[in-house]
Amino acid sequence: MKKLHRLKWFNLIILSLLFLGVVLSGCGAEGQENSGATETPPRVTATLPVARKTPVPVNTPLPTFDPQLNLFDGDAAYQLLEEQMKFGPRWPGSPGHQEVGNYIVKQLRDLDWIVEEQRFTYQDIEGRNIIGRVNEGAGPVIILGAHYDSRKIADQTPGSIEPVPGAVDGASGVAVLLELARTLDVEAIKREVWLAFFDVEDNGSGGIPGFDWIVGSTYMANNLEIMPEAMVLVDMIGDSDQQLYYEGNSDPELQSHLWKIALDLDYGDVFIPEYRHTMIDDHLPFARRGIPAVDIIDFDYPYWHTVEDIADKASPQSLARVGRTLENWLESRLNR
Repeated sequence: MKKLHRLKWFNLIILSLLFLGVVLSGCGAEGQENSGATETPPRVTATLPVARKTPVPVNTPLPTFDPQLNLFDGDAAYQLLEEQMKFGPRWPGSPGHQEVGNYIVKQLRDLDWIVEEQRFTYQDIEGRNIIGRVNEGAGPVIILGAHYDSRKIADQTPGSIEPVPGAVDGASGVAVLLELARTLDVEAIKREVWLAFFDVEDNGSGGIPGFDWIVGSTYMANNLEIMPEAMVLVDMIGDSDQQLYYEGNSDPELQSHLWKIALDLDYGDVFIPEYRHTMIDDHLPFARRGIPAVDIIDFDYPYWHTVEDIADKASPQSLARVGRTLENWLESRLNR
């Protein structure tokens, strides 16, 4: 009996130990599973690329063109500037001058703008203003202008008899107008819009002997058969170090309105609402006729009338800021 009792207890102890081992084994497996469940999500979340945001550089490029938004594209405008530069210097009477005029006409016609070539003779040279029209009869006329000729003598480069290449002073304003011709939502604009490309602007004070300034715009303003609601000039606006101050011969109310639009578009660091220069420029003949006219110009451009006025002095961002300000004004805020 004693042996049997001991065996019984021995068996009970063995069974108890076996049962305890099973229980401990189960607890250990559950602990491992729970440990994995609590550690894995934070680790995966921390390494997922979508959980991180790269800091935006201070000088981040402007958004690229979205064809669905039809937004003015600075890179496309810059390409239009470069295309003009391929024609070489473009002073009145030069081969490049004739070619760039033909190029502007073709660009406008390809975009279904109605084109008028307004020819005039000045100092035995045939000048040609080019006017693109859209929304004819839709309402009062708004004119956006730029000059497309360049200066024959780079008089601000000491001793130079070379021509001015005319990237910022000439091609940048034309590029803005041509890109607007492509991107403007004309159905949203309850006005007739003219894009005016002025000739014989930039050769006064000895650029070409006997020439005066702003010849083409003066001819156009003096021969208007309608009274435009407003005129806005873009001149020398492509400078990569852009500074656009109020101009002294511009209409104060319209000027303030345009600069406010630029501020709302976060361009207030370059559209500076302070007077700095008073210009004889292509807006002046229209202002003299009582038409509200504004000159958007960067006359602090250090390469003005020098041989260094080349494409690398301009930037897509500068073109875009001016183009999008005008685009916003025409499409959304003309009556505000």
